[in-house]
Amino acid sequence: MFPFSPEVGYLGLGLVNFFGSLIPFIPLPGFLLLASMSVGDQFNIHLLVLISALTATVAKQIIFYVSYEGRHILNEKTRKRMRPFERLVKRYGAAAAFVAAATPIPDDLVYVPLGLAKYNPKRFFIATLTGKIVLSYAIVLISHNLGTSLIDPYLEHVTDVTTVYIGIIIFGAMMTGVVVLLLRLDWQKILGRFAPWTLDENNDK
Repeated sequence: MFPFSPEVGYLGLGLVNFFGSLIPFIPLPGFLLLASMSVGDQFNIHLLVLISALTATVAKQIIFYVSYEGRHILNEKTRKRMRPFERLVKRYGAAAAFVAAATPIPDDLVYVPLGLAKYNPKRFFIATLTGKIVLSYAIVLISHNLGTSLIDPYLEHVTDVTTVYIGIIIFGAMMTGVVVLLLRLDWQKILGRFAPWTLDENNDK
């Protein structure tokens, strides 16, 4: 899965996790490497958690800032459709960022709208880092105590890792399509039925 020497160690984890998290919707390589490095006693599990959580959070902060500034690229028609959804995620910003970070869901589906809504960057960083620490500890502790028994069933029949990478790319493309769909939906009609307060422009203040 990872065509480089295992002696790279913590640096390798940081690089794979950072660039894997920087590419929207494709966090899987970092998860697999973190899990494999947690097996045995070669690496300090707490340091693994810190490196994994910090590098992933920095990468997500970049995505957040790109969305934060990229809101000016969207045309006014798209911005108008998105504003109710932006108000929704902004109200639950910290909780939404934490849950997205602490669970293995495609968290960029939450982070991109938070950036578009100009959510507080410091609160976003703290909530995301906390969530990533929780998720990293879960992966590390499970892998450290159970070994590779959770990963082996998924990889034992893989003869060519290229198929795994292709699957990851396809998954990323699908999630990108979901974001495009989010931008095209008329959130005024959707949320107007369930959360009419999101239509109030005063909530932008």
